[in-house]
Amino acid sequence: MSSVRILYLGTLSGTCLDRANAYRRLGHHVVHIDPRVLLPKSVWTDRVTWRLGGHLLAPWLKAGLKHTLADAPHFDLCHVDCGEWVTSDVVRLLKQRAGQVISYCIDDPTGPRDGRRFKAYREAAAAYDLMVVMRQMNVDEAKALGARRVLRVFMSADEVSHAPRPMNEADQARWACDVLFLGSWMPERGPFLQGLIERGVPLSIRGAHWQKAPEWPVLQPFWKGGAIGGDDYARAIQGAKVSLGLLSKGNRDLHTTRSLEVPAVGGVLCAERTSEHEAMYASNHEAAFWGSVQECAQQCKALLANEARRQAMALAGQQRLHRNGHMNELVMQRILDKVRP
Repeated sequence: MSSVRILYLGTLSGTCLDRANAYRRLGHHVVHIDPRVLLPKSVWTDRVTWRLGGHLLAPWLKAGLKHTLADAPHFDLCHVDCGEWVTSDVVRLLKQRAGQVISYCIDDPTGPRDGRRFKAYREAAAAYDLMVVMRQMNVDEAKALGARRVLRVFMSADEVSHAPRPMNEADQARWACDVLFLGSWMPERGPFLQGLIERGVPLSIRGAHWQKAPEWPVLQPFWKGGAIGGDDYARAIQGAKVSLGLLSKGNRDLHTTRSLEVPAVGGVLCAERTSEHEAMYASNHEAAFWGSVQECAQQCKALLANEARRQAMALAGQQRLHRNGHMNELVMQRILDKVRP
């Protein structure tokens, strides 16, 4: 298969960078532009985006792209990741530089949680050649906005970023814990984790903004630090005997990136029971599921008491993940197959 020239518009970090690198590993030439470097360097950039809408910053993005791409060769494809600042006017500019322009958004841009943040995304839907979405309800919502072609995929883990790491004694000492929740604070998560603590679950919490939680006085002794990434992220999951998978209710999630990343690095996933989780993994064999804080506590305690079961579940979950194909290289290839003649 011939190499494709891809203009990748998305942040130079996290899962966005993973997807750009997946294209590279597939043998394609990628020019990665972080839109944030083209926006005003101000604390107001995020405040305006979230409170008033990313469309208000589109003029800065368009001007920056014009300058940055002035001498660039033509691209076969432009992959816009997230797209909260990309209006239809910006898409038209990108189409002058690329044969096709697609949108990929891991968030829920047509849902209620983020308010006006994704106004540009919604306004630009009809301008894209393809919109890639994560949730089944996003398909009809994107079509209602005028999208011409919509592809629904599951979130995905990365072949490199979420590969198991070697763990020496120092790593084990640093990252070992019983039950881990790795993720940011959200209003529904504080009461749930407090409920686990009250039921005697030996919990460790890592992630940002937990000081905002009304339950912080109870949660603070169990909080082990803020957001982590890279090798630390992988080793934290590997060091945990059980990793919790909590959903974002505001994002209408039935699975999250943790649903893939935990099994990918060899961890044991203990997640909320949903139709998508049960389609992805065999319950009590490839992952453990729960429907209440009481059932979650029971599942955690049962797993902690049985090391052989944990090891078998971790291996079975990892194998199932790869059979399912929810890995970046496979998903990026699926997108390319959709847009290439």
